[in-house]
Amino acid sequence: QVQLVESGGGLVQAGGSLRLSCAASGSIFSISAMAWYRHAPGKQRELVARITSGGYTNYVDSVKGRFTISRNNAKNTTYLQMNSLKPEDIAVYYCNAAVRVPDRDEYDIWGQGTQVTVSS
Repeated sequence: QVQLVESGGGLVQAGGSLRLSCAASGSIFSISAMAWYRHAPGKQRELVARITSGGYTNYVDSVKGRFTISRNNAKNTTYLQMNSLKPEDIAVYYCNAAVRVPDRDEYDIWGQGTQVTVSS
């Protein structure tokens, strides 16, 4: 069974930092893109950052210069370093990965979500 396990959320003061981690486990041939999404109360889920297997990254404008996505392909893990956090970053953050497994076309899997709260 392929799954994503996230960690690293929590409560931080405005201006502080958090680092989210997401590890994929199971019988995985490969992972192309890995990404972080967030869902804030009363808002639609949005793509925060995405990284391809080759290291190409893209970010939503609101986090550019503050957040950095990275990955360790050998460990099937992605990270989201979040600096200069603001109250508007409050959300549940979800990890997403496009995985290829035996006997199946590539498909998306999701983590369970981790809460990020920023106090002003």
